[in-house]
Amino acid sequence: MRVILAVLAILAAALIAPSSTAAAPAPSTASAASAAAADGCYTWSGTLKEGASGDAVRQLQIRVAGYANYGEVLGLDGEFGPKTAQAVAAFQKAYGLSSDGVAGPNTFAKIYELQDDDCTPVNFTYGELNQCNSDWSGGPLSASQAKANALVSMWKLQALRHALGDQPITISSGFRSYACNDAVGGAASSRHLYGDAVDLTGVHSFCTLAKEARSHGFSEILGPGYPGHDDHTHVANDPSPYWDAPDCGI
Repeated sequence: MRVILAVLAILAAALIAPSSTAAAPAPSTASAASAAAADGCYTWSGTLKEGASGDAVRQLQIRVAGYANYGEVLGLDGEFGPKTAQAVAAFQKAYGLSSDGVAGPNTFAKIYELQDDDCTPVNFTYGELNQCNSDWSGGPLSASQAKANALVSMWKLQALRHALGDQPITISSGFRSYACNDAVGGAASSRHLYGDAVDLTGVHSFCTLAKEARSHGFSEILGPGYPGHDDHTHVANDPSPYWDAPDCGI
């Protein structure tokens, strides 16, 4: 009798105790979505629209800077105003999203898809924008600021590349230190010294590049017909807008 009772007690304990091999509870839908949205470079939370401000807005502005209106340059001031809404809407339209000018999960998901973990767009690298020296020093700005300027240019180039059918654009020159600029005979006030100028070649004609660049946030565009620019198209972010490519009708 005692043996039977002992066996029954063991069986009852086994039925009550949780199994050590039981599956862990599945994460909630919300937490799973949050993990999926995380990015190696920068992760947005929530939705951004007109009236928002702060670093999250500025990070968004950098990535949609290439979608400013024709002839305009989007300010990177961290203030979500009408021009930022327009740029977001243009970015959304370019990638087949609902173009409401409000940056939400679908917009951020597309940005995550387009950028690498160092924040550069997938089709351009810091190495391409700096063929002078690796540490971005030797110019009129701090190395960190010159590199930050180059990042903005890369996102504008990504927009330009997409508008031209996602065909390659080749960088022949980017950031230059004073020494590098002197070595290639660059102008003393060249925007290359600031890290925000890029010389372009590639599968497209120089005039095609120059004309399309007008719609992607570049304030300085120089091309065929301008002295020293018959073999490339130069784009930059000069505070004083200047376009000159006479052979292209610019």
